[in-house]
Amino acid sequence: MKILIVNGPNLNLLGRREPDVYGAETLDAIMARTAARGAALGVETEAFQSNDEGALVTRLGTCAGVYDGVIINPAGYTHTSVALRDAIQACGVPCVEVHLSNIAAREAFRHTSVTAGACLGQISGLGGTGYVLALEGLVEYIGSKEKGS
Repeated sequence: MKILIVNGPNLNLLGRREPDVYGAETLDAIMARTAARGAALGVETEAFQSNDEGALVTRLGTCAGVYDGVIINPAGYTHTSVALRDAIQACGVPCVEVHLSNIAAREAFRHTSVTAGACLGQISGLGGTGYVLALEGLVEYIGSKEKGS
């Protein structure tokens, strides 16, 4: 099983960007922790980060037949990008949305996710651990679909 982890704008700044909101862990550390959990589950993970909406949309378009699922943190595009939502819907594999902070507890403009409705589920507010939980849930979901449950 192979899972793509897609990270949106400014997540490359984790560890130094608003650590009181996003934590002190870097994106590389979160991806390494998630990859280690994937390896323990017998799952390969591949991480991709871009600050460019078009690059994120293009990468999602490569999923069918290559990846079994996607974990996505659309970051700021969560609240604005219909193009990213459409790419999630069209990618051909199940997706789980992750947010480091609890978007429902933040500014009002962050309360609505344009992209979550195209996803299997959403994990929000658990920091980097949210990626690991998304991976575990996605692996279980895909496994149950393969068994016909």
